[in-house]
Amino acid sequence: MSTPYPFTAVVGQDNLRLALLLNAVSPAVGGVLVRGEKGTAKSTAVRALSALLPEVDVVVGCRFSCAPSSPDPACPDGPHEAGPGVGRPARMVELPVGASEDRLVGALDIERALAEGVKTFEPGLLAQAHRGILYVDEVNLLHDHLVDLLLDAAAMGASYVEREGVSVRHASKFLLVGTMNPEEGELRPQLLDRFGLTVEVSASREPDQRVEVVRRRLAYDDKPEAFAARWADEESAVRARIAAARELLPSVRLGDGALRQIAATCAAFEVDGMRADIVMARTATALAAWAGRTEVLAEDVRQAALLALPHRRRRNPFDSPGLDEDKLDETLEEFEEQDGSGDDDPDPDGPGGGGQPPQDGPEGDSPAGDVPAQGEPSDDGQAPAAQGAGEQSPVRAAEPFRTKVLSVPGLGEGAAGRRSRSRTEHGRTTGSRRPRGALTKLHLAATVQAAAPHQRARGRTGSGLLLRRDDLRQTVREGHESNLVLFVVDASGSMAARQRMSAVKGAVLSLLLDAYQRRDKVGLVTFRGSAAEVALPPTSSVDAAAVRLESLPTGGRTPLAAGLLRAHDVLRVERLRDPARRPLVVVVTDGRATGGPEPVALAGRAARLFAADGVASVVVDCESGPVRLGLAGQLAGELGGTPVTLDELRADSIAGLVRDVQGSNRRAA
Repeated sequence: MSTPYPFTAVVGQDNLRLALLLNAVSPAVGGVLVRGEKGTAKSTAVRALSALLPEVDVVVGCRFSCAPSSPDPACPDGPHEAGPGVGRPARMVELPVGASEDRLVGALDIERALAEGVKTFEPGLLAQAHRGILYVDEVNLLHDHLVDLLLDAAAMGASYVEREGVSVRHASKFLLVGTMNPEEGELRPQLLDRFGLTVEVSASREPDQRVEVVRRRLAYDDKPEAFAARWADEESAVRARIAAARELLPSVRLGDGALRQIAATCAAFEVDGMRADIVMARTATALAAWAGRTEVLAEDVRQAALLALPHRRRRNPFDSPGLDEDKLDETLEEFEEQDGSGDDDPDPDGPGGGGQPPQDGPEGDSPAGDVPAQGEPSDDGQAPAAQGAGEQSPVRAAEPFRTKVLSVPGLGEGAAGRRSRSRTEHGRTTGSRRPRGALTKLHLAATVQAAAPHQRARGRTGSGLLLRRDDLRQTVREGHESNLVLFVVDASGSMAARQRMSAVKGAVLSLLLDAYQRRDKVGLVTFRGSAAEVALPPTSSVDAAAVRLESLPTGGRTPLAAGLLRAHDVLRVERLRDPARRPLVVVVTDGRATGGPEPVALAGRAARLFAADGVASVVVDCESGPVRLGLAGQLAGELGGTPVTLDELRADSIAGLVRDVQGSNRRAA
């Protein structure tokens, strides 16, 4: 077994280490979600935590880690008599992102259950994690059906495996720890709320600290055992402090003043439900115990808010999590004065090194009175001074709206999502087939139908059904998949009028919100001037696409063909990486093509490449004014796609609804 990296040897990351230690002191806090960029010791710190946890007493021979003092009466290995057990180290169980449902909840032998009436159950990861840590690296990439199972187990403290009337139930209470890179997409709100605390981590910008990180890592990689031995005393000290804090925890007093501060803070930040209040109370109590105190102070409440509220406050999907610390201090001071609940000022450098770093990001504002750079003539021949055909500063997107559902026709087999029809492990039953490998979803009626004609030949004499492996049938289900939504956005001078570009950005932002809700991957290709560029390669981070969109400048000619060809190249590469994920191309343009020889003919040939590959496409027609040329509609015809105007894109558009019905009737015909 490899030697783990010592927890106390992690450089910096005070908030991360504090959040993990608070959960070690009080598992009732509810786990930790660690958000941050690559290479910031997220996984290293989590894996090192298990070595600091106290041993767990379990019933001898129980595969489900029942406590000897209070064994689970419904344990599949039970019933157990209360009595002495055996100690073992606390487990940290890792849930791979690509795990199957059976690997998570356990496998039940359906064939033996039906034919012999014998329950043969192989425990899964939820059983192994009972009374320990369940760690999910890249938790935001976890499939929806596994998320549903995690939510059920976390809510009920138990796991249920049910197959065609045969069920097994076992206790499953675990500390849920997840790490994620926000660039790869966000979590579902239901799962996000299940994490007690959240921490934002980033690499230090201090050269001395970065040097120390490299020095320690190289020493560990060279001689892991010797490196761990150097930190053994520090590890023992922290382990002893955790044990002492656990003993002190029941004696910690959470006064009415602190409770009022907690309630006022949660109300001030408009968090939903009461879980935030409870988690804050448990976190503040654990902070006091960790500090060796029996009284919760205002500084504990402040630190608890910084850890428990950022991911729970109400925010738009593309807003970064975080708290306004000035507002937090004002709320705490106001209720401290009203209730006289404490004499100490809130300490931003209290236990664990204070709150979270300020959130950085592009403002997206364009200064009033910007003078566009002078450039080449606009597409409609107006002078640069009048039109601003040169590069212009970015403009803000208009208010987003709810869009029509755009989907890929046919039946796919991609990753689970909420956009297009797909064959999935979950959804409505549409048929049956012979299982390929292990049977996971039994189609009972089809199985009985397959076995019935052979009962006499098999010598059946009693009432039981004689089954063979060849009789088993797997359920075929239909659900929905996620897609790759590739935006191809015209940023040329013909789109540069500020009000018009603001509406265009608002429409694309609305489609991004829709992609966020449907768990799609997104990409962004823009074209203007003389070339096209991939502003954002395909990613699960819809937030990143929104940031790129907000900072998108406009101006110059309209190289439509270059934009389409670059998008075609992106799809070709992505098809090799993820062949099961079907693409949906959304071209946002007025349909004009200028610059270079025969720009319109080149654009038509590029568009026909998509039609030849059978790529589903939508053209959002941005042409405005009393006289319209209909060029976007012609482009949609070349693509083999569907044209929609900005107005028709809205979900409440009557024209859009009529078009949907007409399209459905044509397909049905």
